[in-house]
Amino acid sequence: MVSLNFPQHYEFDIRVIDDKDYIFDRLRRKHVRLTPEEWVRQHLIEYLIQDLGYPAGRTAIETGFTHEGNLHRADVIVHDRQGEPVLMAECKAPDVKLNQNAFDQISRYNTSVEANCLILTNGLTHYCYVLDRVERTYRFLEQLPRYEEL
Repeated sequence: MVSLNFPQHYEFDIRVIDDKDYIFDRLRRKHVRLTPEEWVRQHLIEYLIQDLGYPAGRTAIETGFTHEGNLHRADVIVHDRQGEPVLMAECKAPDVKLNQNAFDQISRYNTSVEANCLILTNGLTHYCYVLDRVERTYRFLEQLPRYEEL
């Protein structure tokens, strides 16, 4: 797998099963198929938990939600102590350009999830922005926030 724009100190349990690579997902507590997007997702999860203080117990992967009558899955959703979503992340494979379509996708999904902080990453480039629902504006952050900053 390609080297990503995350700290390089994470250790992953990668196994070959039936000639396919699998990576252990600590949150789902099982090995999942190692795709380029999953490689990005696992790095983001480790970065959030190990380096930015996000609680593993409040972090969910591939969470299902309904948007406009259709079931969708969010790559990562982090909740506060009351169980409300505070952060949602969309992960793309490293070879996928982060364009307006990707921003539109996470923004559409967020009309249902209602997180205040959104992350869009392909592992090489990360965008993070926070929403001001009263002013109906958003502002990009220079770096991903620590959990206590949300």
